[in-house]
Amino acid sequence: QVQVVESGGGLVQPGGSLRLSCAASGRTFSSTIMGWFRQAPGKEREPVSAIIWNSGTTFYTDSVKGRFTVSRDNAKNTVYLQMNSLRSEDTAVYYCAVGRIGKPWIRPSSYDYWGQGTQVTVSS
Repeated sequence: QVQVVESGGGLVQPGGSLRLSCAASGRTFSSTIMGWFRQAPGKEREPVSAIIWNSGTTFYTDSVKGRFTVSRDNAKNTVYLQMNSLRSEDTAVYYCAVGRIGKPWIRPSSYDYWGQGTQVTVSS
């Protein structure tokens, strides 16, 4: 079993920044991918970014390219999502998920374990 815990959400003004953290503990796989998804009220959960743990290969959805950066800290078993130039449309609950590589990173069904989510609100 893998436990996934997100943190770092909050209220920020448009143009501001936040850094989300995702700590994974328990049994993990050697070929692990960690993804970030978000879900706004009344909308489906959508992919944001992902990182392959071993290689550090990263993925981003078009709407966040150039603004968000995903990274990992091997020693802490933690993945980060640095979010800059935030917009009102980035407001959502952000989820971290753990899965195995070899499946499409954009699909929620590709991931086996999920965190509880952290709220990000971008508003003036």
